[in-house]
Amino acid sequence: MNRTELRPYAPAELEALEARLALRMTARLTEKAAELPQDVTERLRFAREQALQCAQAARSTTSAASATVVNGNGNLTLGAPAGSGWWMQLAAWLPLVALVGGLVLIQRLHTQSQIAAAAEIDASILADDLPPAAYSDPGFVEFLKTPRD
Repeated sequence: MNRTELRPYAPAELEALEARLALRMTARLTEKAAELPQDVTERLRFAREQALQCAQAARSTTSAASATVVNGNGNLTLGAPAGSGWWMQLAAWLPLVALVGGLVLIQRLHTQSQIAAAAEIDASILADDLPPAAYSDPGFVEFLKTPRD
């Protein structure tokens, strides 16, 4: 019994196999295309032209969108697509603006909560009937910090 081992192919071998398969398929399809009626042949030709145009457009947008440059020192740099203009700059600065805006909002909310807490304490002090000597008592601050039911 002859067993063939499965082994990984090198990229060059895979490309050669794919090219051979493509040539065989093309030859077989070309042989059978002569037997097809004229209207089917025209529809296939039109569909082939459309597919080629779509593939060409996809290749041009993909190559423009993913322009990468490898520097001489081995660093990989992402290049901006041609004609990116101010949209790419806006997209680059937008996260920073959102972060700063969020931090400002958090600071304002924190300040407002501190002001509200101080106002609540002041209102409870002013509404209470305490003698003036109670305000200078060292335990008065602890009394204010304890939560009331």
